[in-house]
Amino acid sequence: MQSENPIIADFVKIANSAAGTMAGMGREARESARERMREAMGGMDFVAREEFETVKAMAQKAREQADALEARLAELEAKLSKK
Repeated sequence: MQSENPIIADFVKIANSAAGTMAGMGREARESARERMREAMGGMDFVAREEFETVKAMAQKAREQADALEARLAELEAKLSKK
């Protein structure tokens, strides 16, 4: 049941407007904080997980190749020292 009292109706309108304004201010504050965080993080050098995993795999392969070459070199040096 709606009130016929114009004062109450005006008060309800003001309360609704205030609630909408507060919600808008909250959204604006949240977006502003996100933007500031993006700007702060934008200057940092972060790497994507995929890139990290790719470089990690490359390093592992290079390590394995270096170990194989080291073993081969030791074998060749051993052969040369026997002659």
